[in-house]
Amino acid sequence: MRKWWPLVAICLGTFMFLLDTTVLNVALPDIGADFSAPLSGLQWVMNVYTLVLAVLMLPFGSLADRVGPRTVYVAGLAVFAVASLGCALAPGTGVLVAARAVQGVGGAALSVATFALVVAVYRGPDLGRAMGVFGAFTGLGAAVGPMVGGVLTEWLSWRAAFYLNIPLALATLALTLRVLPARDRTPGVRRDAPRVDLPGTAAFALCAGSLTYALTTAGDDGLTPVAYAALALAALALALFVRLELRSPHPLLDVRLFRRRAFAAVMLCVLASSAAFAALLFTSVWLQSGLGLGPVRAGLALMPLALACFVASLVSGRALHGRSPRAVVGTGLLLSGVGCALQSGLDAGSSAGSLALGLAVTGAGVGLMTPAMAGAVFAAVPAERGGMAAGAMTTFRQLGPTLGVAAFGVLFRTGGADAGAGGAGASMAAGLSRVFLGAAGVGLAGAVLAFAFVRTSGATPERAEPRKRGLRGPGARRLPDGAAGVDS
Repeated sequence: MRKWWPLVAICLGTFMFLLDTTVLNVALPDIGADFSAPLSGLQWVMNVYTLVLAVLMLPFGSLADRVGPRTVYVAGLAVFAVASLGCALAPGTGVLVAARAVQGVGGAALSVATFALVVAVYRGPDLGRAMGVFGAFTGLGAAVGPMVGGVLTEWLSWRAAFYLNIPLALATLALTLRVLPARDRTPGVRRDAPRVDLPGTAAFALCAGSLTYALTTAGDDGLTPVAYAALALAALALALFVRLELRSPHPLLDVRLFRRRAFAAVMLCVLASSAAFAALLFTSVWLQSGLGLGPVRAGLALMPLALACFVASLVSGRALHGRSPRAVVGTGLLLSGVGCALQSGLDAGSSAGSLALGLAVTGAGVGLMTPAMAGAVFAAVPAERGGMAAGAMTTFRQLGPTLGVAAFGVLFRTGGADAGAGGAGASMAAGLSRVFLGAAGVGLAGAVLAFAFVRTSGATPERAEPRKRGLRGPGARRLPDGAAGVDS
């Protein structure tokens, strides 16, 4: 039994990280009501967190290579706990957004380190068992989040969702320090690992942040000069990032990989897979502000997606093992797009039940494609580039919801839909229908890309394991992280 205590510590951190992400989808309308915050303010509560996650995934992977995943994991738990306290005590939207940004730093450290710790601690048959339990906790955190968020928000307060993290993080931290090996005994720590690419990280952060700001501003005020300036800054930052990465001896991301059509298509598919989850923020706003449901009933209304995703992930992981990534990813994106389309067409007479079928179909699609996405990535690149490709996948998986929430905000607010307008139920329904149609278009476009360009075979996680191949690129320790679906 003693050998499984490290897995308990790892799974607790993963569960807390995912629970915090999904809980807020239900709590956001109450946050907006308490602070009299506009929709743009609510968007940044979500966006700043996933934006920081996206920016820090790759550099934290390099850091984990140098100091060991345990050190990064412990630091992540401590930062997450402190930031959660800041979120719970926030007196206004500005402080909450800032605390969420710090929480994203801790979340990125947790997400990067968890899978590396599983691989470092367990070997042989034990590794397979540990991965099974780890995957189950990943699905469980995503599945129970809406209900936990509803119960905490309605019976206590939205602040309770953040207070809950503090004892969880402290208990996990104490257990981690007791049962996980220290740095000098952690397998796979590379003291010769390349330094973190700080210029590349800064350029990528400027690009992603400017683009998100431009889209969010456009949702509020249209394409104003400020929005155009932010778009121009994002384009310049992207050009600088590409130039820096091409010249760096140890790039944050080898941009040459995007010359491969299969790899570029898979990265776009990863972005497309986030569209359905990006729509959840606006779904929650409509359920509570438009239909007047309480947080618990809103959480129950979202459960078909979470449960279908959980079941499909468990079934597909075994039943579809060895199948073509092209077929599985393409079918998953197709189902996701169809499910979003089924949720459109809302009007003033629609109810929460109008979403149930579409949510279930969407959840099945997401659960189907998620375990297969890593196989598609490995098939698109040479085996020796598998570590960096997987790191890119985790980054794009976090960037997708950030850009999706910002872009869908434009669709939701067109025509006057506003989360704070209690009598705007019909307008909200129309705005949400546009969001679902947009998400459906993204999902179906992703399916076309998958069926057309994703390779049917190629490198596998075993062949691409960087520690066996001597890979020295950032993200090498997190090679199979995307397969595990740690980052929701």
